[in-house]
This record gives sequence, structure tokens and C-alpha cells, in this order.
Amino acid sequence: MTARVVLPGLLRDLAEGAAELPVELSADAPLAEVLDRAFEPWPILASRVRDERGQIRRHVNVFIDGEDAKRADGVQTRVSPTSTVHVINAVSGG
Repeated sequence: MTARVVLPGLLRDLAEGAAELPVELSADAPLAEVLDRAFEPWPILASRVRDERGQIRRHVNVFIDGEDAKRADGVQTRVSPTSTVHVINAVSGG
């Protein structure tokens, strides 16, 4: 089955304009693995979402089926083969 990683407009340019990245999963997998597989062709995109320790950056939120991954188990949160993962980056201004 295919989990989906949905990108906001600001990150789509880093994935050649893709709004959605499919990830084939045969069983539940940690969010870290799903993001690694989704972002594999685009290392710059990966570095915008996760820090050098592999954690989700402070200015980025990731929701798995509507649940905040940071409030669950972070990058160890389980993603099912039918899940939708939304990556949302903060926008600030002054």
C-alpha cells in the first residue's frame, strides 16, 4: 500500500514541484524511515525538514493522519501503509 507525504507550496520547489510523495509500505514504519524514503531524491528537502540529528526541525510540523508527530514519538512515530503525512513549515514575518 502507499502512504503519502504531502508538501506545502514552500517546499514543493525542492521536490521538482511535487505536491505529494508516495511511499510504498508493506507494514507500519517509523516516520524517520518514511521521510528518508520520500526525500531520498532530494537531500536539500530532507535537510529543510530534519536536522543533522535526524529530528524534525523546530520550525516544521509533521502530522500523521491529523496527529502531531512531535507530540507523539517524534520521528519514531509509526506510519501505517494507508497514512497521509503532512509536512508544514512555519511562516513568520515582522
